[in-house]
Amino acid sequence: MCNMTFEETSGDNSSEKMESVSKALEEVLSAALPQGCITVGVYEAAKSLNADPDNVVLCLLATDEEEDVALQIHFTLIQAFCCENDINILRVSNMRRLAEILGGVKPGGEPMDLHCVLVTNPQSSQWKDPALSKVNRFCRDSRCLDQWVPVINLPDR
Repeated sequence: MCNMTFEETSGDNSSEKMESVSKALEEVLSAALPQGCITVGVYEAAKSLNADPDNVVLCLLATDEEEDVALQIHFTLIQAFCCENDINILRVSNMRRLAEILGGVKPGGEPMDLHCVLVTNPQSSQWKDPALSKVNRFCRDSRCLDQWVPVINLPDR
């Protein structure tokens, strides 16, 4: 149910809200990484979504400057799966910043495929994180405005 006031939808403080959500997203990623709650890569994400979609709390789709038709097809399928399974989705710009947050390199020195990143619940319990709640609320509010896959820019630090 969408109960947004005119002030919330008018965009007067939209840049502040976007900055707040991008900071919350950084907090979510930074907290999830040491807990082993991050899955990176289109294929790894697809396997994880297929195996246990109820464990996924957020899906990030990141793009760089190049247009890759195969990647766009994967994104479309992942988006459809996430929508069907009530998983919040965000498009993320600034892959370089995303790589900085997540370490950017696999243990073998190979660069990570950051086009798709999943955040999952820790196995021990349901994750109650205020930053995750803020990101989820932003996704829900965006859907109320018919923005099913909102775009967040991760600002350089």
